Amino acid sequence: MGGRHLKKMKYVWKILALLIILTSSFAGCENVSKRANQTDTWNKIEKRGTVVVGLDDSFVPMGFRQKNGQLAGYDIDLAREVFKRLGLKVSFQTIDWSMKETELRNGTIDLIWNGYTKTKAREKTVAFSHTYLKNEQILVSKKKNQILRPADMKNKLIGLQSGSSGYTAYNEYPSMLKQYPKQAIQYDTFTNAFLDLNANRIQGLVIDSVYANYYIAHLKDSASYRTLKVGFPNEDFAIGMRQGDKILRQKINLTLAQMAQDGSLNKLNQKWFGENNQISFKDVKINKK
Repeated sequence: MGGRHLKKMKYVWKILALLIILTSSFAGCENVSKRANQTDTWNKIEKRGTVVVGLDDSFVPMGFRQKNGQLAGYDIDLAREVFKRLGLKVSFQTIDWSMKETELRNGTIDLIWNGYTKTKAREKTVAFSHTYLKNEQILVSKKKNQILRPADMKNKLIGLQSGSSGYTAYNEYPSMLKQYPKQAIQYDTFTNAFLDLNANRIQGLVIDSVYANYYIAHLKDSASYRTLKVGFPNEDFAIGMRQGDKILRQKINLTLAQMAQDGSLNKLNQKWFGENNQISFKDVKINKK
C-alpha cells in the first residue's frame, strides 16, 4: 500500500508542477498582450532615436533585397521618408511573416510595414494606420495550363503564402476558388512559390496584385504568365502597430497626409507603380503653421 501511495503522490505532484508551469505561461502571455495594448512606447522610441520595422524582404515591390543585398521598395522608401520627417532612423528587420503579430506584440519590432493588409481579424490585436495603398488578391498561372477561370483549377495544385492575406481570402471565400484545387501548398515566400509554378509543381498561385504585376513585368518570359481576378474583395494596405502606440499612430497618419498634400506620395507611386496616389487623407487633420 505504501508503494502505491508514494507513486500516487508523485503523480499528483507532477500534475501540480505542470499546472503551475502552464499558469505561469498563460500569465506571461497575458502580461505581454496587456502591455502591447496599453503601453505607449513613443517616448522610448524617440529616446532610442530608431524605430524597428518588421518585413518579409522578398515582397516586391514593397520591400525586397536587391542583387547587392540592399533593401529597396515602395514601403522602404515610404518608411524612410516618414521617419526622416519625424527625426528618427529606421531599422528594417527581416521576420517570419507568419509570426509578424507575435514579433510586434513581444516588442521585437515596432511596426509591421510591408504590404500589410488591414482586416477585421487583425484589427482585434493590431492598430492600423490610415490606408495608404489599395491591393487585391489574384490568381497567377502559366498560359500553357489554360487557367481562364477559377473552375479551371479543378483537381490541380495551388500555392499560397503562409500567413498572407491571400491565404486568408482563399479560406474565407471558399466558393470563389478553394472548392476547385485538389490541394493547397503553403510557402514561406512568393519567390519559392514562383519557382514551383515555373516547374509546374503547382498550377496556380494566389498572390497580391502589386507583387504579381511588378514581378512578372520584370521577367524575360513575362508573356508566358496569366493573371486572373477571382473576385476577392479589394484590400487596404496600412501600417500595423501595437494598440497602445497611439502617439506613433497619430504621427504616422499626419506625416502620410502631409506627403499626400505636398506631392511626395505621388512621386513614390509614380516611381514604383507608374500612377498617382489614389488615397484620400482628407479625414486626417493637418496642423497648418
